[in-house]
Amino acid sequence: MSITQINVHELAQLLSGDPQKLQDLQLIDVREWDEVEIAAIAAFQVLPLSEYSEWAATFGERFDPQRETLVLCHHGMRSMQMCQWLENQGFTNVKNIIGGIDAYAHLVDPTMAKY
Repeated sequence: MSITQINVHELAQLLSGDPQKLQDLQLIDVREWDEVEIAAIAAFQVLPLSEYSEWAATFGERFDPQRETLVLCHHGMRSMQMCQWLENQGFTNVKNIIGGIDAYAHLVDPTMAKY
């Protein structure tokens, strides 16, 4: 099974577009807290992969498997792992953000800190 991907320009359009559409999205950042402190996009919920055991049990209560779910990390590798896990949990509309926050900082918001 292949994971759908979007680029950071598509993400920027979604974030600046229709507020109702944005409200319908589930946005997950799987980076570590120290990474998020350096650079983050406010609308994302932070669920570090290293804390999987802390959030996995309640994940199904917090997120709807039918809603569009976008996943972000630093470059796109950890988010791809999360997307695969989500699909294994029955999520049907999962998208990986290619290039992650690094690409977002370089291509969309050059004022964002890079690491």
